Amino acid sequence: MWHPWAARIIRRCLSVSARSSPPRKLALWSLSWPLFVEQGLRLSIGTVDTLMVSRVSDHAVAGLGVAWQVIICSLIVFNFIGIGSSVVITHHLGAGDRAGADRLSRAAAGVNTWLGLALSLLIALNSRSLLELLQLPPEPLVYAVPFLTLVGGSLVLDAQSMALAATLRAHGHTRPVMLVTGAQNVLNAAGNALLLFGLFGLPKLGVTGVALSAIVSRALGLIVLHWVVRSQAKVHIGLGDYLRLPLPEVRRMLRIGLPAAGENVCYWLALMTVTTFNARLGPANLAAATYALQIMAWVIVFADSIGLGTEILIGHLIGDGDLERAYHALLRSLRIGLLIAVGTSALMALCAPLVASAFSKDAATVAAIVGVLRLGMVLEPGRVFNIVVINALRATGDARFPLLVGVASMWGLWVPLAWLLAVEWQLGVAGVWLAMCCDEWLRGMLVYRRWRRRSWVAHALQSRAALAPGALA
Repeated sequence: MWHPWAARIIRRCLSVSARSSPPRKLALWSLSWPLFVEQGLRLSIGTVDTLMVSRVSDHAVAGLGVAWQVIICSLIVFNFIGIGSSVVITHHLGAGDRAGADRLSRAAAGVNTWLGLALSLLIALNSRSLLELLQLPPEPLVYAVPFLTLVGGSLVLDAQSMALAATLRAHGHTRPVMLVTGAQNVLNAAGNALLLFGLFGLPKLGVTGVALSAIVSRALGLIVLHWVVRSQAKVHIGLGDYLRLPLPEVRRMLRIGLPAAGENVCYWLALMTVTTFNARLGPANLAAATYALQIMAWVIVFADSIGLGTEILIGHLIGDGDLERAYHALLRSLRIGLLIAVGTSALMALCAPLVASAFSKDAATVAAIVGVLRLGMVLEPGRVFNIVVINALRATGDARFPLLVGVASMWGLWVPLAWLLAVEWQLGVAGVWLAMCCDEWLRGMLVYRRWRRRSWVAHALQSRAALAPGALA
């Protein structure tokens, strides 16, 4: 039970409204800026972990970097329900069907609970085997195994949180998720400081302390998110809903979510594959790749937030039947995303030596990071096309095309080209990034062409037709 004073404080912070439905008119800026802050806060958890663990050794950083890739792949699996439920919920809300939206929110919570339990058990029992499969060298492996066992074994917390966050975003309530993530971030950093370095007489647990801190902060974040969904979105999810799997709602979420998850899993499997190429070239090269991914994630967060905001906006427009506004909304979002990507990647390239030296003192590692950050000026605009346009296509119900394009380009171009450049031609992490540039631009141009040709309209009409007859009255 929440104490009355605690509930009042949280309600005031979250600006809880008495309305049971979101405002009919949603704006890209009001949706995207909390998403940007939230995504930045989530990234800062990994960045803070990396910076703190770098005080232990570069081997520890490399180990945690590979362990996080396994965890992220699992999060993508959970996110296929998050993406699918969010899109379908926005269609119902856009059409004014609140009851249908609530049924989907409860179904998403149930599906992700079972998925989370299954993957938590799988990873906890097979953490060493998974890391060895990724060809992690023995030195980083010592740090990665306990971290992956603990954090991977508690993934059910993330699974449930992602379902609740998807419901809030679909209702247009992006600010509460941002604030909960911020509080979780503070708890994680404080826990790291206490347990990694053994402050105030606590045991010095090293990387294991980082894992325990992550578990505690995520558990507390889940509790708060559950309360916010009930109080702000007015969606009541009981214990029985976490254990129930209503098949009609699940099928509708999977129609959007499975292809979306497939495209994301395809990307991370390709990334994990090219990570093994970096591992072949030695721990220093692997550490450089890990640092570069952490740094470049701060540039990607701009496109991610605009893409998610666009998805929510277009989902509501599809539910409302306004396809013309949906078409132009994407073009406007894309222009904004490209301007931001060019500016941020140029700034990162300019500051590359300073940023790289904050992560590593090894001259060769710093040089490799600087080269990759400067390649970001070519990479990031292409990535914007993928993130923003693909989110828009999913919001219309056209989720299969990005998957097909992704499989063909990532495994037909990126992976083999990365092997050629990084291993055969000995370009290292720079070769992997050059191959990534080619992949991002090819996929970006293909999905943009599909949007301009309005090939998604048939999918949008099909998605709208799937709504309850009363919602279309």
